[in-house]
Amino acid sequence: MTTLRKAGWFVVLAVAMAGWMGALGSLRGVAEAGVIASHLSEAAGRSEDLAKIQLLLENKIVVQKLIDYGVSPEEAMAKVRAMNTQDLHRLASLTDRVAAGADSALGILIGIAILVILVLVILKLMHKDVVIR
Repeated sequence: MTTLRKAGWFVVLAVAMAGWMGALGSLRGVAEAGVIASHLSEAAGRSEDLAKIQLLLENKIVVQKLIDYGVSPEEAMAKVRAMNTQDLHRLASLTDRVAAGADSALGILIGIAILVILVLVILKLMHKDVVIR
């Protein structure tokens, strides 16, 4: 009988908490976000963006992909120079993401190493022996 009472209080507490979280979730606040404009001059910003894109176009993988699509790197750079400032800045900001993804192989290797160590630790805690031959 006492276990039934304990279970009853647990159910009542769980329902009360669920109702409370539902009530708090229905109250929505206002969140505002905006973009802060950079204070670079047009010429300085454009030259920096062109330099970023030129570095990307000098990458061997990008050059090979351009050739596969039938575009020479010189034609691509000429089209980049013909872009307006806003499109050029957007393309340059995308090159930052491409450069960030270049180190993902190292991240994958570190993740696999951590996973292997974690599995070994769990096996040791379960008193299992790991034998590598």
